[in-house]
Amino acid sequence: MMIFDEFDALESARTKIKVIGVGGAGKNAIDHMIENEVQGVEFIAVNTDAQDLKMSKARNRLLIGKTKTHGQGAGANPEVGRAAALEGEDDIHEMIGDAEMVFITCGMGGGTGTGAAPIIARIAREHGCLTVGICTKPFQFEGPQRMNNAVRGLEELRQYVDTLIVIPNQRLLQIVDIHTSVLDAFREADNVLRKGVQGIAEIIAVPGLINVDFADVKAVMANKGTALMGIGAASGPNRAIEAARHAIHSSLLEVTIDGATDAIINITASQNLSLKEVDAAIAEVRNNCGKDLNIIYGTAINNDLDDEIVITVVATGYELKAQSNGYDELAETIYRNMSDENIVYEGLSGLRGDDDYDDEDYYEEEDNSFARASEIFDIRGNKKEEKRRLKLEARIKKQEEKENKKFEQEFGNNTAQTSTLPDWLKMKK
Repeated sequence: MMIFDEFDALESARTKIKVIGVGGAGKNAIDHMIENEVQGVEFIAVNTDAQDLKMSKARNRLLIGKTKTHGQGAGANPEVGRAAALEGEDDIHEMIGDAEMVFITCGMGGGTGTGAAPIIARIAREHGCLTVGICTKPFQFEGPQRMNNAVRGLEELRQYVDTLIVIPNQRLLQIVDIHTSVLDAFREADNVLRKGVQGIAEIIAVPGLINVDFADVKAVMANKGTALMGIGAASGPNRAIEAARHAIHSSLLEVTIDGATDAIINITASQNLSLKEVDAAIAEVRNNCGKDLNIIYGTAINNDLDDEIVITVVATGYELKAQSNGYDELAETIYRNMSDENIVYEGLSGLRGDDDYDDEDYYEEEDNSFARASEIFDIRGNKKEEKRRLKLEARIKKQEEKENKKFEQEFGNNTAQTSTLPDWLKMKK
């Protein structure tokens, strides 16, 4: 028979959640979370730039790559960021400690976040943590070099996280005012990252009208690959339905939520939130995403919202088209999405299991390529497939030339251009 002291101890035991901000953008993101009093988590800032790290609001801070960078940053080079993380691997193990869930947040495209985040994610998984990556892709004005770094970094990060949520910064332009400054645009990106972490963490760790068990969240997010996140807000008599509708049709979404198998829904409102509104919001999501959608939901109380209700939907469990389609379909999907910088690397990842990657051979010393799709699509000797590949390469090259020309016209020709064809599409000689 359980005595009350033991029961109280179990009641007071909370899921240990750590939010790790990697690099400059990651540091800015967790600073924003701290300013907005995100609860129930421990914040950790990780950086190669000692000066920037010193400015972090996080109580726990880790400088990596002391020998490699001497505290002066990664110079926008992901390989330097990766080497710095490997140098600080023992410190990262200690930093993660007894965490049960780890959020890794960063801005993809630079040096530290892009290079170090996958290493930190791998270590978190080694500790048995439910590991969630929540990252941004660059704005278009940041240039093609940064975007190329970002998509490769995301491809690697995806191998080591349970769930990966990607926020395309370019889509924030559909949300902000036309006169929004560059600084405010980046702040809005931080705000979206904050809402993503808050929407998941607080329904686990912070008492609300309706909370969810960590085991339920783990069932929805463990080993689920790429996820989609939508955020909606509304006021008035139909606020619940309207907020849910805004969330599932969010401007942040690069594709529709329809097709998910699981979803986490966070409903945040003041104490006047009614059970009928909760039911209406969940029904709206289910009606749009399918009656078989497995939903776990929770509520958080924020009396500062007054009449407003905010709904965050994180959808997981998408069937990867590449698992059922052939090389042509996948290649066409990649091509179609290049024009809006939405390259579908997820299909490549889905064709291989975790065991396909070995940390020693994943980064070959000769080329340090981020992905090995050429090994997956080994089409050498097949003339028909070779012809299709060459045709695809030509179309991609033409599309990239068009995008680079457009970029030069809009932002000038001050940014170095990159190889027209991603390494993972090149044939091995």
